[in-house]
Amino acid sequence: MPEIIEQYYAPLLKGHGFIPDPDNQQYGSLGISWKLSPEIGEGSYWTYGQKDLYDIKIHNFSFHEDSLLEFSLPECLSITRYDSISGDELAPYRRLSAGCIKTYIGGYSPYRVLIHKNIPIRSIGVEIMPAYYEDYLKKQYPDEYHNPVEAFRKIDQTTDFPEMSRLLTELQNYRGDGIAAKLFYEGKVAEALSLVVEYQKKRPAATGRLATQDIENIQTVATYLSDHYAAEVPMERLTQIACMGTTKLKSSFKKVYDCTITEYIQQRRMSQAEYLLTNTDLSIGQIAQTVGYSTSSRFAELFRKSTGLLVFRYIFTDCLLRNMDFFHDPLLFFQRKMIVASLPHGIFREINTPKPLLNPRIDAQKFNHTPLNSQIIQLVEIHVFLDDGA
Repeated sequence: MPEIIEQYYAPLLKGHGFIPDPDNQQYGSLGISWKLSPEIGEGSYWTYGQKDLYDIKIHNFSFHEDSLLEFSLPECLSITRYDSISGDELAPYRRLSAGCIKTYIGGYSPYRVLIHKNIPIRSIGVEIMPAYYEDYLKKQYPDEYHNPVEAFRKIDQTTDFPEMSRLLTELQNYRGDGIAAKLFYEGKVAEALSLVVEYQKKRPAATGRLATQDIENIQTVATYLSDHYAAEVPMERLTQIACMGTTKLKSSFKKVYDCTITEYIQQRRMSQAEYLLTNTDLSIGQIAQTVGYSTSSRFAELFRKSTGLLVFRYIFTDCLLRNMDFFHDPLLFFQRKMIVASLPHGIFREINTPKPLLNPRIDAQKFNHTPLNSQIIQLVEIHVFLDDGA
């Protein structure tokens, strides 16, 4: 076991409810797998590391309850793609969203994050240690070496890095072993670093710091948006609140919150939607309207983009875990939740649900991972959103 994994990640994983799963070679035989304890969640965490140079991590797990995680990462340069996630980074606050490439500089301050229940964390990432990006690269390229820390910091979080996304997909799908696998992983880590450096070259440096008064005005705008997220707020009103023009407002807001005004509103809407989906009996159409969308199809599209999960997959898991009345009459349940009167009865003919639920949590896991039942969820979702525009 590589030093960084043995000394740091193994104790960290055990401390958060993971247990070794040596027989799981789902993502390759060279790596080491853990799985979440059934009392805490489900899914796996796979990692492969090479000495103290780098490690590659694949996450595919979810917690049964909202979980606050706090830990200090070792000094490293991290880049990760999230295919599915829902949570909030704390200090400073920022919502975690699916479909993005995110960098993190480890070794400075503790990382605090609130992970929302039942939505899987599906991600693939690479962590590069100082022994690689300072010592090894400096020796290999003494005349051309530049510390890549600022290049990683500049990326921060983006949805516009297709080259890196393709590389991470290749890592995620690779299943080799032996020296061939070691050479493959080593080559991809070097390629990832080169892509980050190239990314920085193609994008102009940010200019200047914001004045204190401008920062306060932008924070006032954010507070206003948080209170009026469900309404269509005209840009003219925001410029009046910020006491600045449209161009300056947009660029300043991006500097302060690392997202556009539209993205900020959508993040706020999705946070409220998650709460309403699991804590109320409102239909999806009603929830869509409550958080500011005129159609449930548009809401579902953005929910999936934000979390990486179908709306119904999210509702399904929560309802099954709480042993709700889905099992008594699934058709009635879907009709009430969606306010759709024309769901085809044949969808549920082959549905396989345990009656009664002896262990709701385990039965829910089995149900969600049955291929036929997964197809049913997708059929319902497609049918509903075709009806939505009628």
